[in-house]
Amino acid sequence: MSRFVAITAVRDFEGRVRQAISGALHGELQTLSPDVLKGGPDDVFKQLNGAPPEVLILGPGVAPDDALKLATVFDLQFPEVSLLLVAEPSPELVLRAMHSGIRDVVTSEIGVNDLRVLLERSCLASASRRRGMSAAPESGQERGRVIAVMSPKGGVGKTTVATNLAIGLGKVAPMGVVIVDLDLQFGDVATGLLLEPEHSISDAVHGAAAQDSMVLKAYLTVHPAGIYALCAPRTPAESDFITAEHVGRLINQLASEFKYVVVDTAPGLGEHVLATLEQATDGVWVCGMDVPSVRGLHKCFAVLRELQLLPQGRHTVLNFADRKSGITVQDVEATIGVPIDAVIPRSRTLPFSTNRGVPVLQSNSREPASKGLKKLVERFDPQWVAAGHHKLHRRVVVS
Repeated sequence: MSRFVAITAVRDFEGRVRQAISGALHGELQTLSPDVLKGGPDDVFKQLNGAPPEVLILGPGVAPDDALKLATVFDLQFPEVSLLLVAEPSPELVLRAMHSGIRDVVTSEIGVNDLRVLLERSCLASASRRRGMSAAPESGQERGRVIAVMSPKGGVGKTTVATNLAIGLGKVAPMGVVIVDLDLQFGDVATGLLLEPEHSISDAVHGAAAQDSMVLKAYLTVHPAGIYALCAPRTPAESDFITAEHVGRLINQLASEFKYVVVDTAPGLGEHVLATLEQATDGVWVCGMDVPSVRGLHKCFAVLRELQLLPQGRHTVLNFADRKSGITVQDVEATIGVPIDAVIPRSRTLPFSTNRGVPVLQSNSREPASKGLKKLVERFDPQWVAAGHHKLHRRVVVS
């Protein structure tokens, strides 16, 4: 049964919430007075009936600063809880709310039907997070993290980010990383890593390799930096013989053998990309600092929310960042509706490294673009997470 907690003294709004959850949601509502916030988060926890709720509604009638403080604590201690803030939305408040882990900011005038849709979506998000936090299968074999590197449009440096991420993770887990080129028609992972693969993904999804992980490993190409690569087909026509089912099975196989599976997807939301997202634990979205790219990412997030295919781990990268572009990081955040986690400044080194086939993280460059990529890699490093940096959606700004 869905459980909801609302901190509000506005009876009219409380009544609308009760109407919204009385139908298909089949939930129970516990209401707390805003006065409970005076004692801090501990007092709120003491007032809860049993386990934490699936959805925590903050307001109306709650001071925004108090709501954001409580949301930050909840997001740290109970990341599976969906947080909603009821207040008059403003660009500044929305950004602050996102950084506090709040899922949606809505006006107190929201109608019952819209409220029902919002709460249902929040319950689904909570359930998805709980599944992601569940224990590993009883087989005892730990499944690796599947990192889908995505962008709605081409030309934003997605493959450059993917190859550098794989190289960086190779230093965290030597020989425990595989990068898969899922741009089946025009993939460039082999070029970006200066590889001449003997086999491709076409070989890996058919025949014995599709049934035996040891055979599959024989089709991977070893990179000098200590990672494996499964490169795109030799010709675009071969992509016609690779289905979404093939992709799902392949990624599942690799995740059982490697600590990190980095998937460089094709631009857009084709069937192979959606199949990857069904397996992904993390999504890295790469966005350029131009209006078409930013708007494309906004639409991409909207579609994936509707499909319930947003991975639990969300990492947004702003590439080609340039203060002279006419838009700011804050503008991008406000448009796409999520914080930027890593900023990669416009650089002459990155195109040069791509042309050479030697990622900047392989050459240990110290320029700002390299620092931004390292910050992205750190987000997947268990030692970094163990040190207390477990806010997976916080922004990392590179000067």
